[in-house]
Amino acid sequence: MANQAISVTRLAAFWLAALLTFALAFAAQAQEPEAEQQGPEAVEAEAPAQPAETGLVALASSPDTSVAELSHLLVPLTTDELAQVSEVWFELVRDKTEAIARAQAERVSSANPDDPERISAIVSLVEQRARLLEKYTLVIDSLERKGGDAELVQKLRSYRQGILYEETALASTRALFGSFIEWLGRPDGGIALLQRIFIAFLALALIVLAARIARGFVKLWVGRFTRISKLLQAFIVGAFFWLFILAGIIIVLASIDVDITPLFALIGGASFILAFAFQDTLGNLASGLMIMINQPFDEGDYIEVGGVGGTVKNVSMVGTTVATPDNRIIVVPNKNVWGNVIVNATASETRRVDLVFGASYDDPIQEVLDVLTEQVAAHPKVLSDPPADIRPNELAASSVNFVCRPWVKAEDYWDVKCDLTQRVKEAFDKAGLSMPYPQQDVHLKVAPENSA
Repeated sequence: MANQAISVTRLAAFWLAALLTFALAFAAQAQEPEAEQQGPEAVEAEAPAQPAETGLVALASSPDTSVAELSHLLVPLTTDELAQVSEVWFELVRDKTEAIARAQAERVSSANPDDPERISAIVSLVEQRARLLEKYTLVIDSLERKGGDAELVQKLRSYRQGILYEETALASTRALFGSFIEWLGRPDGGIALLQRIFIAFLALALIVLAARIARGFVKLWVGRFTRISKLLQAFIVGAFFWLFILAGIIIVLASIDVDITPLFALIGGASFILAFAFQDTLGNLASGLMIMINQPFDEGDYIEVGGVGGTVKNVSMVGTTVATPDNRIIVVPNKNVWGNVIVNATASETRRVDLVFGASYDDPIQEVLDVLTEQVAAHPKVLSDPPADIRPNELAASSVNFVCRPWVKAEDYWDVKCDLTQRVKEAFDKAGLSMPYPQQDVHLKVAPENSA
C-alpha cells in the first residue's frame, strides 16, 4: 500500500506539472489569426505601409505575416537584416501606440470619459498592438541570439516594457476589465486558449496511453532475458515509461513551435544547485543503480543488511523496501544497503541447517548419534546429497553437545529447523535420553574446630 501511495503521488505530481507546462506554452504561443478572420478594419489598421520588395526582409517586416511564418523567416536573416526589420517593427508598434495614446487623451478630455464606444475602440487598438508586440518580441529575441547590437536590443526591449507599464498605470480599472472580458470572448483570444488547453489535455492523455502500451511490450521483451534481475527489469521498464512521456511532451511542444531551449538551459543551470542540495539523494540514486546492475539480491530474496532482516519487496532509486518476518515494512536508504555487508539467505538453492543438541554425560554417545541420524533421515525435506553432518562437538559444563547439520532447499529452511527440533526432543524422551539443563555442583568445606 505504501508503494502504491508513493506511485500515485508521483504520477499526480507529474500530471500537474505537465498540464501547467502545456497551459503556459499554449498561452505564450497563441498565434495571430488570418487576415480574413480579423475583419477589414483590423487589416487596414495593421498595414499602414506595405513594402514593395519581395525579399525575406520585406516579408519579415510585413504586419500581415503570421507568428508561425515570421518565426521561420527570421532564421536565415543576418544581424544587419534583423536590425532593419526591427526598426520597421519599432515604427509599427510606435504608430499603434501613438493611436492608442491619442484615443485615450480624447476619451479623458471628452464630456463622457466612460463612453462604451470609446472604450471599445481603445480596447480594439490595444489588441491590435498586442499582436504586433508578439511579432516585435520575436524579432528582438532573434537579433539578440545572433549577437546583434546590444544597445539596439536594450532600446527595443526598454520601449516595449515602458509603454506597457505606463499604459497599465494610467488605464482605468473599467478599461482593463473590459479589455480582458472582450479578449475572453474572441475566437483568437480566450476561446482559442481554451481550445489549445483542451488539445493539450487530449495530447497528454494520448501520450500516457501510448506510453503504457509501449511499457507492456517492453516488459514482455525484457522478461525474455532471464539473467537480468527482476529489480533491474522493473527499473528499465519504469525508465522507458517516463522517457517515453518526456519525449512525447517535447515532440508536442516542438510541433506547436514552442521554444524549449530556455527550459533546458534553466535545467542545466539549476542542476549545479540541486547537486549540492540533494547530495544524500544523489548518493542513494547512485547506490540504487549499483544494486540493480551488480544484483547482490533480487525481489523476493531474504536479506540481512544494516541490522535489518527481511524479504525484499522493492528497490526504488532512493531506498530498498524490506518486509520483516512479522510483516513490518522497512525502507532502508540505498547508500546504507550498498555501503554495508549484505547477507542474502536465499541467493543459493540450498542451505545448511545448523542445530546443536545436548545430551547427558551418562548417555552413550553412539546411541545419541543413532537417534539423531534416524530423525534426520526420516524427514522428507532433508536432502540426501550432500549428506548431513552429525557428530559430537563439545564437552560442555553440563552436557555433551552434538552438532546436527542437514542440507535443505532454501525455501524449506525454517520448516526443517523447527520440525527437527521437535522430533529430536520427542525421540530423546522415547529412547530414555536426557537433555540436561545447565547445573552446577557446590561443595562445602567445614573448617575443623579449634581445640581449647
